[in-house]
Amino acid sequence: MSISATQWGFPSAPKRALLLHGLTMCSSSWDGLAQLLTAEGFFVVAPNLLGHAWRGGSDFRMSTYAKDLLPYFAHDTSYDVIMGHSLGGPVALELLPFLPTKKETTIILVDPALDLNETQANAAVSYLSQETMTVRTAEEHMAENHTWSRNDSVLRVLGATMCSRTVVEQTIQQNMPWCFGGLFKNIPTHVKIAILISDPKEILACDLEKLPRDMERIKVRILENTGIGHWMQYECPEIIMEEVPLEGKPARTSEDQLPKASQQKLMARM
Repeated sequence: MSISATQWGFPSAPKRALLLHGLTMCSSSWDGLAQLLTAEGFFVVAPNLLGHAWRGGSDFRMSTYAKDLLPYFAHDTSYDVIMGHSLGGPVALELLPFLPTKKETTIILVDPALDLNETQANAAVSYLSQETMTVRTAEEHMAENHTWSRNDSVLRVLGATMCSRTVVEQTIQQNMPWCFGGLFKNIPTHVKIAILISDPKEILACDLEKLPRDMERIKVRILENTGIGHWMQYECPEIIMEEVPLEGKPARTSEDQLPKASQQKLMARM
């Protein structure tokens, strides 16, 4: 039973959100975005996935990652919003069959790791293993990522510190071939999915050709020519919040510009 999590807000809040972190991260890495959600009336829960935040484990198949989270749905608990970043993306999709049907649920996939070829998988193992073996300081992260706050950078350090090379290697190896696009085939009628993809010039966490196109209840937004990278929740949480269903909020169209706050952050890169 998974009992390791961070919470924000009050359990009595009218809306609930479940946030799933990426590989070598931890639950508290969602802090900035969780604060935005609580301001909109959400109770937010972010579990620590298997193998993270000092949690043990040896079975790191995607289905096992998901089944470990089933206690968060006990007693017919439901969520208005479920978010998954990177590894958390396919984990969120694995949860589709377990979602209570009484609740309309929006799933937001934040630069999800959906499909990786062998070269990409090997590169991920090399990079993320190094992140856990030689943990960089918050100052080093801030120097490399000018839009990250100090809090973001400290939480990145925390996640890497509490993970291991073994978890990275076994997560990749046990899920090869890394291909989770098939999980989009049977989307329940009460679920809508928004997929946010970082600027392909910055990083490519999934194969763009394999993204679901023209499928009912799925919206794909690729942030081309924005300079926004994989750590979207740090760089531009406002863009993620655009996909959160809020009462009275106008529906976003693909022609809309970036939020002003995000535009300012992008200007800071130049």
